[in-house]
Amino acid sequence: MSDVRPDSHLHEFLAPGVAADDVPELAPLLHARPLLAAFSTLFHGSEAEVLMRLMVLREIGRESESPRWSPDQLRQRFAFLDPVKLETALRRLRGNGLLEIGEDNLYALSDIGRNAVAAIGMLVSFSAEDDLELGFLTAQLAGLQAVGSITPEALGHLLGKLNDLAWHFEDAIASGSEFRIADARRKLSANMRWIEKGTAVLRELLADPEVPFDLARVAQRIGLAQSRLARVDAAFQRAVNKIEAQRVTLGGSGISSSDVARWLRSLDARKLAVLIDGALAPAPELTLLAGGHEILDRAELTLSEEARQIEADTALPPPEDAPSNRAPEAEDLRLLQHFSQRLAKLAEPGAEPASLARLVAGGGFPASSYRLSLLALLADGGDGESGSAGPTDGPIGEFMRLPLDVLFEAGMVKVGEDEIARMSAGLVGARGSLPAPEAIPVLADPDEPHAPQA
Repeated sequence: MSDVRPDSHLHEFLAPGVAADDVPELAPLLHARPLLAAFSTLFHGSEAEVLMRLMVLREIGRESESPRWSPDQLRQRFAFLDPVKLETALRRLRGNGLLEIGEDNLYALSDIGRNAVAAIGMLVSFSAEDDLELGFLTAQLAGLQAVGSITPEALGHLLGKLNDLAWHFEDAIASGSEFRIADARRKLSANMRWIEKGTAVLRELLADPEVPFDLARVAQRIGLAQSRLARVDAAFQRAVNKIEAQRVTLGGSGISSSDVARWLRSLDARKLAVLIDGALAPAPELTLLAGGHEILDRAELTLSEEARQIEADTALPPPEDAPSNRAPEAEDLRLLQHFSQRLAKLAEPGAEPASLARLVAGGGFPASSYRLSLLALLADGGDGESGSAGPTDGPIGEFMRLPLDVLFEAGMVKVGEDEIARMSAGLVGARGSLPAPEAIPVLADPDEPHAPQA
């Protein structure tokens, strides 16, 4: 191997005054230099050289029962290769640590070589499927989870792929293309099994109460991305239904515009050129045909000075006040008016005071709360006779002028109806008819559980 340090030329890529050891992003790569050198050996040179090295290395590692090869066995196994080329490939793999020769003069894969073959083998196994990247990342994540060495970087790769898929699917839907949506839907179906496997891995990861925070944070974001993808299929169906509603059928043939587009997409460039031969020729000049009405309109514009001025006038019309077609909305005071009528009966001669609970309850908690707020307004002395400022006209003014007194107590009374468990104790009666505050018994139940109160 070369005596030149792998980082001897890194200074050419770094800014002046920056050392490789000062860049934290380079630290894991510098630590893995032997493995990276192995991959550099495999993928250096022409495509033919790379393919031959990979093939030789994979075939040597494929033999699991007797993993050691003699030079004669290798020549027999690769008899279809040129002997000189085979010897060059073996020397290159051996010289860079991918192959080892023991004291018995037998070839075997080194640890780095076997790891490289395993990684490449997994990628090759996924390359024939539509879910190459997501399947590989999910399988890698499951393996790391099984050995307890999962990292935020591995989770980040999966999150990036899921977000990329979501963007691809949303872009296909936004395009409105039936064929792009169909392709995206097939891709989603191919990746759905890996999304489900990834969900199982994340569920097991998050079930651990001691999972590190950085792992849990990325795992939760992956879960949100997976949920987003799970909802995409419904969006695909809505887009397909919309396209179906816009599809045109060619006469009574049963052939739709989608069928024609699909057939055209199946043709190669040569067949398309033959098909459109002559169809894109320049259109012939057509004689203008016009009826009497069209000719009369053009003649009037040409001969009439007033018509020409109207045609050329681009000034804005004078401003006008916008018409008022809608009266302002009036406040709904029906509940106030009805409550005022009920309270007015308490001001009649001989009427007995009524409890707050009897007057306020009815119609549910919102209506009861509204009535109680109105009584609190009367209790503050907001009436015309007391001199307080208040409305003088309308239902609100009439309510404020009712000759009533409202007395609130600090205790609570049990109601148990109209969504009210308990409310403030008190009385409402004609002005001057209420007893002193200390004469009102307090009926609060200290053992009553907490519930909505008016």
